[in-house]
Amino acid sequence: MITLAPSILAADFTRLGEQVHDTVLEGIRYLHIDVMDGMFVPSISFGFPVIETLRPFTDQIFDVHLMICEPLRFISRFAKAGADHITVHFEACGNPAETLLAIRENGCGVGLSINPSTPVDVVFPYLELVDLVLIMTVEPGFGGQEFLDFTVDKIRTLRNYCRDHGLHTVIETDGGLKADNLHVVMEAGCDRIVCGSAVFHGDIRGNVRSLRREITRFEEAHQS
Repeated sequence: MITLAPSILAADFTRLGEQVHDTVLEGIRYLHIDVMDGMFVPSISFGFPVIETLRPFTDQIFDVHLMICEPLRFISRFAKAGADHITVHFEACGNPAETLLAIRENGCGVGLSINPSTPVDVVFPYLELVDLVLIMTVEPGFGGQEFLDFTVDKIRTLRNYCRDHGLHTVIETDGGLKADNLHVVMEAGCDRIVCGSAVFHGDIRGNVRSLRREITRFEEAHQS
């Protein structure tokens, strides 16, 4: 089953609680939370206080995406703040295996992400340590970018590798995704789709329904 994870990076922070509640009303289970440090990526977003504030407000699964240098330093702190799942970047970790093991030891689901320019095979040695691989379909750091078509081959390659090796790794994609191009990543083998602007800009509940219609249409057409 393909799931949708709205990214609050695109939300209106003067109405964050209200907008997150709209996603709750639509039955959204995963909330994607992008944390940026201004070093690994050029932007700075938010950190512990936002997660801690939202945590009592919803029982949604917090899919926390750390776009920060050497995230090992902060794994336990994000877990305590309320993260359910923590994804780190291969490019940002001096020791990816140690960082992934620390996430598991702190009781969170484990994710590893790669930038568009990073070859997908760098994640292969770590697949036994993770639950999820996040393939960025835009350059990380800013919302509202255009989807990069060449990243589709990486999704397909990873899906085939996991299938060939009996792995059930979740493949998540993030960047430039909207109702009219979801089919591209779904056909390549994506399991979870992160959408920011496509959810939070405009009618949130209507946007979620529109995206879900595309997912349902795809799943019905590909039932075996």
